[in-house]
Amino acid sequence: QVRLVESGGGLVQPGGSLRLSCKASGFIFSIHDMAWYRQAPGKQRELVASLSPRGQTTYAEAVKGRFTISQDIAEITLDLQMDSLKPEDTAVYYCYWRASPNRGISPRDLWGQGTQVTVSS
Repeated sequence: QVRLVESGGGLVQPGGSLRLSCKASGFIFSIHDMAWYRQAPGKQRELVASLSPRGQTTYAEAVKGRFTISQDIAEITLDLQMDSLKPEDTAVYYCYWRASPNRGISPRDLWGQGTQVTVSS
């Protein structure tokens, strides 16, 4: 079964940057919506940024102007560039794809295992 694998999390000081990346563990026939979510301790999972098949992006108000979502078509990865990080950005970040694993299979929700981002001095 195809899984999403995230990388790039870690500990960074306030004002610093991190780049998250997400890649499928196997073959993906087609990708529809893509997004990054995050979940802080004691809070619900929230949408951080999304990317539509037409390249339209949306961002949570809290990260506008600081985060950038993008897709590397050649590598088939979804990235999240995070700049000017704040302590309140601390959370587990999850990659999400709405994708078809193979021809003839309906699109389904695929999630990564999550990667920890900690912003602290």
